[in-house]
Amino acid sequence: MSHSIDQDLARISLQEQTLLLNEFTEATAWELGTRIKALCEARNVAVTIEVRRGKETLFFYAMQGTTPNNADWVRRKRNVVELIHKSSYAAGLTNQRDNTSIEQRMGVQTCDYATHGGSFPIRVKGVGCVGVVTVSGVPQRDDHGIVVEALAALCGVALKTIALD
Repeated sequence: MSHSIDQDLARISLQEQTLLLNEFTEATAWELGTRIKALCEARNVAVTIEVRRGKETLFFYAMQGTTPNNADWVRRKRNVVELIHKSSYAAGLTNQRDNTSIEQRMGVQTCDYATHGGSFPIRVKGVGCVGVVTVSGVPQRDDHGIVVEALAALCGVALKTIALD
Protein backbone atom coordinates (compact mmCIF):
# COMPACT_ATOMS: atom_id res chain seq x y z
CA MET A 1 0.00 0.00 0.00
CA SER A 2 1.29 3.44 -0.86
CA HIS A 3 -0.59 5.18 1.92
CA SER A 4 0.46 5.44 5.54
CA ILE A 5 -1.88 5.62 8.52
CA ASP A 6 -0.72 9.16 9.32
CA GLN A 7 -1.26 10.28 5.70
CA ASP A 8 -4.75 8.77 5.70
CA LEU A 9 -5.60 10.35 9.07
CA ALA A 10 -4.47 13.78 7.81
CA ARG A 11 -6.57 13.36 4.65
CA ILE A 12 -9.63 12.18 6.62
CA SER A 13 -9.27 15.21 8.89
CA LEU A 14 -9.28 17.41 5.76
CA GLN A 15 -12.40 15.58 4.54
CA GLU A 16 -14.15 16.17 7.86
CA GLN A 17 -13.27 19.89 7.78
CA THR A 18 -14.18 20.35 4.10
CA LEU A 19 -17.37 18.34 3.66
CA LEU A 20 -19.84 20.82 5.15
CA LEU A 21 -23.44 21.26 4.09
CA ASN A 22 -25.36 24.54 4.14
CA GLU A 23 -28.34 22.70 5.60
CA PHE A 24 -29.42 19.15 6.33
CA THR A 25 -33.08 18.43 5.69
CA GLU A 26 -35.07 15.32 4.87
CA ALA A 27 -34.57 16.18 1.19
CA THR A 28 -30.80 16.44 1.70
CA ALA A 29 -30.76 13.03 3.39
CA TRP A 30 -32.73 11.53 0.50
CA GLU A 31 -30.36 13.04 -2.06
CA LEU A 32 -27.31 11.74 -0.18
CA GLY A 33 -28.76 8.25 0.20
CA THR A 34 -29.83 8.00 -3.42
CA ARG A 35 -26.41 9.29 -4.60
CA ILE A 36 -24.74 6.51 -2.64
CA LYS A 37 -27.18 3.95 -4.05
CA ALA A 38 -26.48 5.14 -7.62
CA LEU A 39 -22.68 5.04 -7.09
CA CYS A 40 -22.89 1.48 -5.80
CA GLU A 41 -25.20 0.33 -8.59
CA ALA A 42 -22.80 1.80 -11.16
CA ARG A 43 -19.95 -0.19 -9.55
CA ASN A 44 -22.08 -3.31 -9.20
CA VAL A 45 -21.51 -3.52 -5.44
CA ALA A 46 -24.13 -4.11 -2.76
CA VAL A 47 -24.21 -2.08 0.44
CA THR A 48 -26.59 -1.17 3.20
CA ILE A 49 -27.02 2.62 3.46
CA GLU A 50 -28.23 4.69 6.40
CA VAL A 51 -28.53 8.46 6.73
CA ARG A 52 -29.51 9.93 10.11
CA ARG A 53 -30.14 13.33 11.60
CA GLY A 54 -29.73 13.16 15.35
CA LYS A 55 -31.36 9.89 16.38
CA GLU A 56 -33.82 9.89 13.45
CA THR A 57 -33.26 7.64 10.44
CA LEU A 58 -34.12 9.66 7.33
CA PHE A 59 -32.87 7.18 4.72
CA PHE A 60 -32.26 3.44 4.90
CA TYR A 61 -31.75 1.04 2.02
CA ALA A 62 -30.38 -2.49 1.95
CA MET A 63 -29.37 -3.36 -1.60
CA GLN A 64 -29.97 -6.82 -3.02
CA GLY A 65 -27.01 -8.96 -1.99
CA THR A 66 -26.68 -7.55 1.52
CA THR A 67 -27.70 -9.35 4.71
CA PRO A 68 -28.98 -8.32 8.14
CA ASN A 69 -25.32 -8.46 9.22
CA ASN A 70 -24.64 -5.38 7.06
CA ALA A 71 -27.35 -3.47 8.90
CA ASP A 72 -25.74 -4.42 12.20
CA TRP A 73 -22.35 -3.21 10.96
CA VAL A 74 -24.06 0.07 9.98
CA ARG A 75 -25.43 0.41 13.52
CA ARG A 76 -22.09 -0.32 15.16
CA LYS A 77 -20.11 2.04 12.90
CA ARG A 78 -22.73 4.77 13.30
CA ASN A 79 -22.51 4.47 17.09
CA VAL A 80 -18.80 5.33 16.88
CA VAL A 81 -19.46 8.50 14.87
CA GLU A 82 -22.30 9.55 17.16
CA LEU A 83 -19.94 9.11 20.12
CA ILE A 84 -16.87 10.96 18.80
CA HIS A 85 -18.13 13.04 15.81
CA LYS A 86 -15.30 11.68 13.65
CA SER A 87 -15.32 9.10 10.89
CA SER A 88 -15.34 5.45 11.94
CA TYR A 89 -12.39 4.85 9.60
CA ALA A 90 -10.32 7.54 11.34
CA ALA A 91 -11.20 5.96 14.69
CA GLY A 92 -10.03 2.56 13.49
CA LEU A 93 -6.82 3.90 11.96
CA THR A 94 -6.06 5.82 15.16
CA ASN A 95 -6.56 2.65 17.18
CA GLN A 96 -4.33 0.72 14.77
CA ARG A 97 -1.61 3.38 14.94
CA ASP A 98 -1.76 3.58 18.75
CA ASN A 99 -2.16 -0.20 19.22
CA THR A 100 -5.37 0.23 21.21
CA SER A 101 -9.11 -0.36 20.82
CA ILE A 102 -12.35 1.51 21.31
CA GLU A 103 -12.95 -0.67 24.37
CA GLN A 104 -9.69 0.56 25.89
CA ARG A 105 -10.15 4.19 24.80
CA MET A 106 -13.85 4.68 25.55
CA GLY A 107 -14.92 1.73 27.68
CA VAL A 108 -17.56 0.60 25.16
CA GLN A 109 -18.18 -2.89 23.81
CA THR A 110 -17.41 -4.00 20.26
CA CYS A 111 -20.82 -5.65 20.05
CA ASP A 112 -22.19 -2.07 19.84
CA TYR A 113 -19.23 -0.09 18.41
CA ALA A 114 -17.15 -0.86 15.32
CA THR A 115 -14.18 1.27 14.30
CA HIS A 116 -14.27 0.19 10.66
CA GLY A 117 -14.59 2.49 7.68
CA GLY A 118 -17.93 3.51 6.26
CA SER A 119 -19.51 5.94 8.72
CA PHE A 120 -18.96 9.68 8.46
CA PRO A 121 -20.26 12.71 10.38
CA ILE A 122 -22.70 15.01 8.59
CA ARG A 123 -21.75 18.59 9.41
CA VAL A 124 -23.60 21.82 8.71
CA LYS A 125 -21.67 25.08 8.34
CA GLY A 126 -21.82 27.09 11.55
CA VAL A 127 -23.63 24.29 13.41
CA GLY A 128 -21.39 21.22 13.59
CA CYS A 129 -22.24 17.53 13.55
CA VAL A 130 -25.98 17.02 13.02
CA GLY A 131 -26.08 13.46 11.71
CA VAL A 132 -24.28 10.45 10.34
CA VAL A 133 -24.09 8.70 6.97
CA THR A 134 -23.03 5.05 6.96
CA VAL A 135 -22.52 2.25 4.45
CA SER A 136 -21.54 -1.39 4.89
CA GLY A 137 -20.91 -4.04 2.29
CA VAL A 138 -17.48 -3.60 0.69
CA PRO A 139 -13.98 -3.41 2.23
CA GLN A 140 -13.82 -0.66 4.85
CA ARG A 141 -11.58 1.72 2.86
CA ASP A 142 -14.05 1.44 -0.04
CA ASP A 143 -17.06 1.95 2.29
CA HIS A 144 -15.39 5.16 3.49
CA GLY A 145 -14.56 6.27 -0.05
CA ILE A 146 -18.13 5.80 -1.28
CA VAL A 147 -19.49 8.00 1.51
CA VAL A 148 -16.85 10.68 0.89
CA GLU A 149 -17.50 10.66 -2.87
CA ALA A 150 -21.25 11.14 -2.40
CA LEU A 151 -20.79 13.85 0.24
CA ALA A 152 -18.22 15.67 -1.91
CA ALA A 153 -20.67 15.78 -4.82
CA LEU A 154 -23.41 17.07 -2.52
CA CYS A 155 -21.10 19.74 -1.06
CA GLY A 156 -19.68 20.80 -4.43
CA VAL A 157 -16.13 19.74 -3.45
CA ALA A 158 -13.79 18.27 -6.07
CA LEU A 159 -13.21 14.69 -4.98
CA LYS A 160 -9.58 14.67 -6.18
CA THR A 161 -8.73 17.40 -3.64
CA ILE A 162 -9.82 15.30 -0.64
CA ALA A 163 -9.87 11.61 -1.68
CA LEU A 164 -7.60 9.06 -0.06
CA ASP A 165 -4.71 7.97 -2.29
